[in-house]
Amino acid sequence: MNILFSVNLFASTIEPKEILLIHSYQRGYKWSDDISKVLESRFENAQEASLTTVYMDTKKVATSLYFEKLFNLYDEQFKERKFDLIIAADNNALEFVTRYHEHLFKNLPVVFLGINNFHEEMIYKNNMRSFMTGVVEKVDIKKNIDLILKTHPTLEKLVIINDHSITGHAMKSDIFQVLPQYKDKLKFEYIDNMSMKHLKQRVENLPSKTAILWVLLFKDKTGKFFTHKESLKQVREVSKVPIYGLWDFYLGEGIVGGILTSATAQAHLATKMVSKILKGANPRKIPILKKSPNKYMFDYNELKKYNIKIPDDIDIYEEVNRPFSFYTEYKYLVWLTFSIIVSISAILTLLATNVARRKKSEMALTNQLKFLAVLMDTIPNPMNYKNLNGQYIGCNKAFANLLGKKKEDVLGKSVFDFFPKEWAKEEKQKDRELLKNEAIDNFEISLHLPNGKSRVMTYNKTVYSNIDGQIGGVVTVMDDVTERNQQKQFLIQQSKLAEMGEMVAAIAHQWNEPLVELSAILQDMEFSYSQGEMNKNMMSDFVNESMVQIQYMSHTHKDFRNFLKPSTKKVIFCAKKALDEVLEIIGRQIFYSHIKLTVTCKDNYVQVFGYENEFKQVLLNIINNAKTKIISGKKGKNITIHVEAKNKSAQIKISDDAGAIPKDIIDFIFDPYFTTSHDGTGLGLYMAKIIIEDEMDGKIDVYNYFNNAIFNIVVPNKEKLI
Repeated sequence: MNILFSVNLFASTIEPKEILLIHSYQRGYKWSDDISKVLESRFENAQEASLTTVYMDTKKVATSLYFEKLFNLYDEQFKERKFDLIIAADNNALEFVTRYHEHLFKNLPVVFLGINNFHEEMIYKNNMRSFMTGVVEKVDIKKNIDLILKTHPTLEKLVIINDHSITGHAMKSDIFQVLPQYKDKLKFEYIDNMSMKHLKQRVENLPSKTAILWVLLFKDKTGKFFTHKESLKQVREVSKVPIYGLWDFYLGEGIVGGILTSATAQAHLATKMVSKILKGANPRKIPILKKSPNKYMFDYNELKKYNIKIPDDIDIYEEVNRPFSFYTEYKYLVWLTFSIIVSISAILTLLATNVARRKKSEMALTNQLKFLAVLMDTIPNPMNYKNLNGQYIGCNKAFANLLGKKKEDVLGKSVFDFFPKEWAKEEKQKDRELLKNEAIDNFEISLHLPNGKSRVMTYNKTVYSNIDGQIGGVVTVMDDVTERNQQKQFLIQQSKLAEMGEMVAAIAHQWNEPLVELSAILQDMEFSYSQGEMNKNMMSDFVNESMVQIQYMSHTHKDFRNFLKPSTKKVIFCAKKALDEVLEIIGRQIFYSHIKLTVTCKDNYVQVFGYENEFKQVLLNIINNAKTKIISGKKGKNITIHVEAKNKSAQIKISDDAGAIPKDIIDFIFDPYFTTSHDGTGLGLYMAKIIIEDEMDGKIDVYNYFNNAIFNIVVPNKEKLI
């Protein structure tokens, strides 16, 4: 009893999480209200979190000035509030949160839903993908038109009704991409600029063999606003033809139905993401659900009014307003009762053979356990699982061999029995955090084995539960990546050596002038000596002038040697300085190729955290590619490099005007061994991506801007804190 009381007391003292829900639209708008109902039911009733809701009301106004005023309002309203997570409902809320995240919601995770026309750039601004995940809304125009044609095989015309709202414009673009597919099957009339009066007159006079696809209508041509119910109700009252829709909040208000985008379905999926994040999951590691959870939904009254039959191939759908039927309403109860009766009869029959079956089951279970043991031992990856006390209660042969032990010598022991004390303490602390958050952990570590050897291993850990649902401990699957990392480093060095031809040519350019100058000095010395003019002061001048040229050549050689040397650890260095050292080597070669190279940098010191020499290799590869493209293509004459410090990163943009990269290859240029050059290896850009993204936790991509190809590099400016 005392233990139970203590657990309940502890649970009652846990502070609920604070969630801020930002709606793009207004209270009373059914779409927004449906989202709120799901979130309130999920979190507030479960006392898991406290939900605060605000409405942006952007159906009426959505200007930049309005956003600024909302920012000032929320800044004042929430300056004393501390939130744990932000939920952004619909596009305007997502845009607002993205724009003001640094000032209003710094470092807070964000879950979005109801986002139309989603593309990755929407959440990669200001590195927002690190904080964001969510559910995308995608209205399926094509499937709805297919449904209408299937339901009305003699249909001749489809009238599409929309408005000029932000969502309406987005939908118009999607609609007109789909319509050409039906040009030989159906006539279309698109209406989005009529007063309600003229719209009703137009609908009232529609001929038979016509249907309406209702998109949106919140404001007509005169500027009059309507609720979603008001506009549809007025049109339905005069319509003699069926009306289909795209959103579930119109269901029950006058549409027959369709494959509808559901606010409720999106909200349910979003709550699962919110729960994971509140328990410690990283938003970046939660995949964005890009497939909208649309459902077939119909209104029984509208189906009956127009004598419409749901197509036979639609097995799963929802239907509203269907009259009460005991079997329909309690179908599951009827079947449950029948099942119970059948089950009781079956149980009575099975009792007679229970003993024999139990023996067979025990034998099957024993065989299964033996099979699992053999399966684990067959897997080459070291595997183990520990109980809550950190003791090994199971492992495979690969893990035992890694420790140089037999399996029976591992069981019952802990990390303290096989590894250094400090490392074992750190490992135990990681397991505690994992068990506390019921999370998944992935990391790479240099493991010092009992035999004195060292291997680089990746750890994949997760929490497992016992059959009673209680947490049992931690499962670990390891992977030896020592050779893989060495191979990656070898490829980086191989790629670097592939640039050596360009480097040698660059050094030849660099050394040409000082060699000419040294030749002139020696000839001058010989002439002065032959004329008897040579004295100590003149000899000293000749020596000094010669040393200047020799030191310049030595400096160039040192830069070349440093470039070839691999970096051993991550350091903080200046991006502009690294670029200058690259240009010291290849700058003259670019100059003599009649190429104008322009470098702009807003700050004298743009900090980067990573591998300096490998970073120079990336810059050299991209600049050399641009130079080669300009020379071989015989068009363009400019290379532009822009260096800029961002909030938590450094950005380097390298562009050339030698022509855009063809669309059919731009998605493959970072692939290994892909090259368009006869002399190329196909490793340069592939290794650039490996260095920037895998080794330095950055991002590299390429895109075209008119006639320019632009490489964009973003790298962190400091060590990531875990």
